[in-house]
Amino acid sequence: MNAVIPVVRLSGDAHSRGIQHGEQCRQALWQFADDHLCRLNLLSDVPFSLAALEEKIGCYRRIVTHLLPDIAQEIDGLAVGAQMPVALAWLLQLRREILGYNRINTGGDCTTLSSLASEPWLAQTVDLNGNLDDFIHVLACQGTRIPARVLSFGGLLGYLGINQAGLAVGLNMVLGGKWEPGIPPYLAIRHVLDTCASAEKALEVLTRLPLSSSRSFTLCDRQQTFCAESLNNQWRIVSQGNIRQGGGTTSHTNHFLHQDFLADDAINIFAKNSSLQRLAKAREFLASEPHTGDDCFTPFSAAPLCVADNGDIRRERTVAAAVMLPEQGVMLVRPGNPAVNLTQCFSFSD
Repeated sequence: MNAVIPVVRLSGDAHSRGIQHGEQCRQALWQFADDHLCRLNLLSDVPFSLAALEEKIGCYRRIVTHLLPDIAQEIDGLAVGAQMPVALAWLLQLRREILGYNRINTGGDCTTLSSLASEPWLAQTVDLNGNLDDFIHVLACQGTRIPARVLSFGGLLGYLGINQAGLAVGLNMVLGGKWEPGIPPYLAIRHVLDTCASAEKALEVLTRLPLSSSRSFTLCDRQQTFCAESLNNQWRIVSQGNIRQGGGTTSHTNHFLHQDFLADDAINIFAKNSSLQRLAKAREFLASEPHTGDDCFTPFSAAPLCVADNGDIRRERTVAAAVMLPEQGVMLVRPGNPAVNLTQCFSFSD
């Protein structure tokens, strides 16, 4: 039986939410920070120090503060609650942006599916490097415009989640274009969960933000689903579905799917082969509809969708699997390897 995922309960204004987050997770956050600077120095050939990163962190901080002031205030509050330097609290949000991507070494192995065939659901594996399953937690955000349940890691304000309006958001790494200071995609996801009541509105909000790096986003609510790719802040919808028009499914792994972005895909051939295999398996699963969201844990528990731990902390592996059910307002999570750990349920009635 797996350990219970910690729930971090947040309420009040943005700064208060951050303080609560820092207070409840202080020991774990410092443990993570003291582990080779949030494990960054285990993942990179170039050594990092907080002092050397402060200028770069400041560039991101200024953009986020200008465009997403509530998010910035919550991060600043996190520093207060955890009793850590403000720059370190921001670094917890920017680890992926600071690492950037190396075409040779970066894999990125998440698989994301959504469907409107039986009931609306969005499901994905969470495949990360850094062995982050020991710092997984769920944020129960009650002080935001729309309450949300957010799966996150190591002090991050956002990664994926569902809000009380029935909006679910997932994401996939895609590699391409310039990565430069802007709104990190994880914080953009938290922002739309805090503020948007539909997938259509969330997509509209996302496309207005200057994102710092390339990603694919999957958005699902009670009526519709979208999968969209962003490259250099140009957006393309890859697939979509609407219950009124007969439903639909989406699937994405880690290579660009839209014709306009294929030439700019920087994924290496080995990661591309894995991505193609996982996409084919995901589409095979969707073709045997209808499924409930909970059924996704079966393919998520086996190769190729479940990416095994090969002992290399630099290689992505499956550290969680999540299923979000907009009609029920529920997020189901299996931490670590979904083949061996039990499903835990997070709802707005907790």
